[in-house]
Amino acid sequence: MAIVYPEPIQTFRFLIRVGNDEQISAAFSRFSGIRMSVETIQNRAGDDSRGVKEYTPVFTSYEPVTLSKGVVGDNEFLDWILSASADVHSGPTGNNLLRTIDVITLNQHGDVGVTWTLQNAMPIGYELAPLDGSRSEVLTESVTFAITGVKRTAAPWNPPKRES
Repeated sequence: MAIVYPEPIQTFRFLIRVGNDEQISAAFSRFSGIRMSVETIQNRAGDDSRGVKEYTPVFTSYEPVTLSKGVVGDNEFLDWILSASADVHSGPTGNNLLRTIDVITLNQHGDVGVTWTLQNAMPIGYELAPLDGSRSEVLTESVTFAITGVKRTAAPWNPPKRES
């Protein structure tokens, strides 16, 4: 898979790709919040003579996910994030707020590892870390998304090569 990187990745270990686009839209150092829960009901089958209740899944919910300590490198990606919020004169302006996002992990060598695909991701939070011109800190951003599903895909495992 050919990945087009924004500026040097270095410590960023999570790359963000939106939809079917091969371009990387952002890079982050932290990825948190994938949490799924399934609400169930208990019932007993009519032919169960043991009297044991079974669990039947009813609703699935996902907690919002947050990508932090990163940078948004694509203006179109940031415009989408901001389109979910109200502006000075109107409510949200985004027509296509639900998108698929791939969160691509990189190992210490920069090779692709696991990819989490966030389904129906909608931006619900954005934060720019405090900027202080008297300190030598790096600009960082955080983005939070509501999601309705997740898929995990592992890259093929390549064992380390032994030196002879």
